[in-house]
Amino acid sequence: MAASEITPRQAHERQAHGAILIDVREDHERALGMAEHARGIAKAALESDPDAHVVDRDAEILLICQGGARSLQAAARLAALGYRNVASVAGGTSRWIAEGLPTGEADGAIDHDFHDRYSRHLKLPEVGLAGQQALEAARVLLVGAGGLGSPAAFYLAAAGVGTLRLADDDIVDRSNLQRQILHTDARIGSAKVASAAATLSALNPRTTIEAVAERITSGNVERLLDGVDVVIDGADNFPARYLLNDACVKLGKPLVYGAVHRFEGQASVFDAGRQRGIAPCYRCLFPEPPPPESAPNCAEAGVLGVLPGVIGMLQATEAIKLILGLGTPLAGRLLHFDALAMRFRETRLQADPDCTVCAPGRPFPGYIDYAAFCAGGASPANEGDAH
Repeated sequence: MAASEITPRQAHERQAHGAILIDVREDHERALGMAEHARGIAKAALESDPDAHVVDRDAEILLICQGGARSLQAAARLAALGYRNVASVAGGTSRWIAEGLPTGEADGAIDHDFHDRYSRHLKLPEVGLAGQQALEAARVLLVGAGGLGSPAAFYLAAAGVGTLRLADDDIVDRSNLQRQILHTDARIGSAKVASAAATLSALNPRTTIEAVAERITSGNVERLLDGVDVVIDGADNFPARYLLNDACVKLGKPLVYGAVHRFEGQASVFDAGRQRGIAPCYRCLFPEPPPPESAPNCAEAGVLGVLPGVIGMLQATEAIKLILGLGTPLAGRLLHFDALAMRFRETRLQADPDCTVCAPGRPFPGYIDYAAFCAGGASPANEGDAH
């Protein structure tokens, strides 16, 4: 059934005499501004259950969108459902504004940069305006601005995470450039966190970069974790991993784990701090570190340059899911990636009821000398740095 059209000025006049003006655009579109006193009801919601929004089928209903097409379709749909006095505003909100008619702000008003930059997220119902605003309010700690931290930070900044805290005391070396994509040849010799901040700020100036040129230690770990929602492990050494794990359990922070070796990588989420006895921690998987000779680092064993990119992007994906509460995180699952076979496989993980750190009811044992522990000679009572 065809629906009638009226001009914005006619709509404004009828609105003043009691007509109901409904803006059928999506939340993020209305957040840029809308016709004054219009109700915001997305087209799909209005069409699926109009009685929930307008009970009286004889009421005068005026529909408006951005340019007039969607509102005309919605008006025809309502007319077909028995609404007897419905019209679409020709030219939509664009023409309404061009004609100087009054506008107002919707709840959660946003600016045009926000709308344009995150438009593809805003179109996902699972993210939408509320989700994107949650990302902008989130704070993520990345320990390491190298192979894993580079892709993870890139995609988190691009996605609109509001604050990225980067902790790394290293400087850019020419050998890093094969995989550490935050850095450039011109920045060789610069602090990695400074180089990373320059790259990420150029990509998304809305993201605040907190560059901390420090190695993570027992003395600073809680300061680094203060106020963050998610922690990403981009470290390249076992002492830092055990330290991060223990601190995240103590402080109740989800830890997104990643590791690479030659042509293979791993990723998981350790969330034992918030899910004692249900989700495992890193120590449940590796109660003891492997001997140093069986776990050489990238400088010793080499690594395929693209491999950290794959694992780092998986870590960024998990961080975004945790912030938004979407999907099923990797908690309780270890994802293995074999680049040569181009194959993923998964190992189920269980929380260790006797874990020295995350067992239910067990008090935090305190930080230890993690370097000595990973070298095979730690005393649990000794506090020390993660070198």
